[in-house]
Amino acid sequence: MLSNKPYLLRAFYQWIVDSTCTPILVVDATHPRCKIPQGFAEGGEIVFNISPAAVRDFKIVSEQVEFKASFSGIVHIIAAPIKAILAIYAEENSEGIFFDAEDDEEGDEGSNIGTVQLKGIEGMVSDNVAPIVNTEEGVKGKPFLKLVE
Repeated sequence: MLSNKPYLLRAFYQWIVDSTCTPILVVDATHPRCKIPQGFAEGGEIVFNISPAAVRDFKIVSEQVEFKASFSGIVHIIAAPIKAILAIYAEENSEGIFFDAEDDEEGDEGSNIGTVQLKGIEGMVSDNVAPIVNTEEGVKGKPFLKLVE
């Protein structure tokens, strides 16, 4: 499967902006494919204000996050691989999503490398979802979805 991380980043970015908060992006500055102003990194990380008023040409694509930002009056083109993104959160309340650091090993296109493993909500009963079981023919069963009103 494709990595779900760029989709999560786009969703959290949009949610934070729609909530009129300031989106903050934390990047692993030690990642070899990061194009960042190294003088602004601290402790192996660099923190960016990525609000629409602070950056230009912001985009999250499947492989990287790209934008233009000004540091000390000098415009820099920032490019960070998705694997180097450590967090995106709202500055005002720290609501967002935080990721574990990832190895930069290239895996099979069909593997789950780069996929964020989502955890269930505490206290939820998992009886509402039927397990997906491999049958002898190798076909998976359909999950059972329950509509909550």
